[in-house]
Amino acid sequence: MSFDALFQAQLEQLKDEGNYRIFAELERQCGTFPKVVNHHDEGKRDVTVWCSNDYLGMGQNPKVVQAMVDAVRSCGTGAGGTRNISGNAWHHKRLEEELADLHNKEAALLFTSGYVSNWAALSTLGARLPNAVILSDELNHASMIEGIRHSRAQKVIWKHNDPEDLDRKLAALPANATKIVAFESVYSMDGDIAPIAEILDVCEKHGAMSYIDEVHAVGMYGPRGGGVAEREGLMDRITLIEGTLGKAYGCVGGYITGSHALVDFIRSFASGFIFTTALPPAVAAAATASIRHLKESSYERDMQKRQVSRLRARLDAEGIPHVDNPSHIIPVMVKDPVKCRMLSDILMDQFGIYVQPINYPTVPKGTERLRFTPGPLHTDEDIEYLVMALKTLWKQCAISHAVA
Repeated sequence: MSFDALFQAQLEQLKDEGNYRIFAELERQCGTFPKVVNHHDEGKRDVTVWCSNDYLGMGQNPKVVQAMVDAVRSCGTGAGGTRNISGNAWHHKRLEEELADLHNKEAALLFTSGYVSNWAALSTLGARLPNAVILSDELNHASMIEGIRHSRAQKVIWKHNDPEDLDRKLAALPANATKIVAFESVYSMDGDIAPIAEILDVCEKHGAMSYIDEVHAVGMYGPRGGGVAEREGLMDRITLIEGTLGKAYGCVGGYITGSHALVDFIRSFASGFIFTTALPPAVAAAATASIRHLKESSYERDMQKRQVSRLRARLDAEGIPHVDNPSHIIPVMVKDPVKCRMLSDILMDQFGIYVQPINYPTVPKGTERLRFTPGPLHTDEDIEYLVMALKTLWKQCAISHAVA
């Protein structure tokens, strides 16, 4: 049997469907973001990144860079092992204290990524709590879905951002069920925001644990960057808040926050924490610096909101279809995987604009899009140039100007 032939057959199917992923080789350079160097077959070129999850450019912030450099010089590179053997660094504890304070919780726990923190926490809760039933919003991230699946707990799907459907699903469960409601604050593909207060009302009515993923919101919303729950004054009502260090904070890693008992429970039973080498201390030091800065500075958030508003207005003026939402994420709808890939390639090759196509399975077939994330380091001139390029391509490629 030729295993490579089996692999290649499915890869060819992906290519035929327009869903094969091609990675651009990008070299970030301190002080130039969102401008980067793209290495390609014919050499190098400068391009502007429009799809980064480093939403506020904190990966380039001098305080954050210096904190990492200083920690590397003082501590070296790796952590030395798992936290329970030889990798429990002073920098990890300081960062966890900073995160607990950020969300007004008793404790926090670090993971190697936001994916792992969701997977580990949900799988542990579902597997270890008696008669656990996890009620998951139908558009939850793959990391949450995988964690729920791995837990082998009963799973109930409720309609996206629909507290009434959640209420009905909770009411139908047996009295002895341990109910866990899992949802996100900002959904990264459509950019919509959950009705958190209404969802919490339903959770409290039925005695359910609330689990919120704020990965696309931490650093971005609230007076100190605590997320949408902080902005709306709801953090104290949420059982577990999960977040990431890899987006607005410009580093890498994930975390959960909650009560001392909850965090110690996950620390003690989650295989995704116990058996994984800890984050390098220098990463923890940089993340701590980033969080502290954004707790005090609103400049980055204010500038980012300005540029988001400006890009939306210019897209509207030119009739470029984008999803109207209250967040910082601007999905420009193409609705065809081949055209979406083609537009991405032309923007890169002819205009020096980098935006990855978002195709199936990240989004449902027929909803393919280019996902733009303007940041505080994008200039007004960058925005005008982007809109000019999109306007040109929309005419050339005869793409619909209607969103729905």
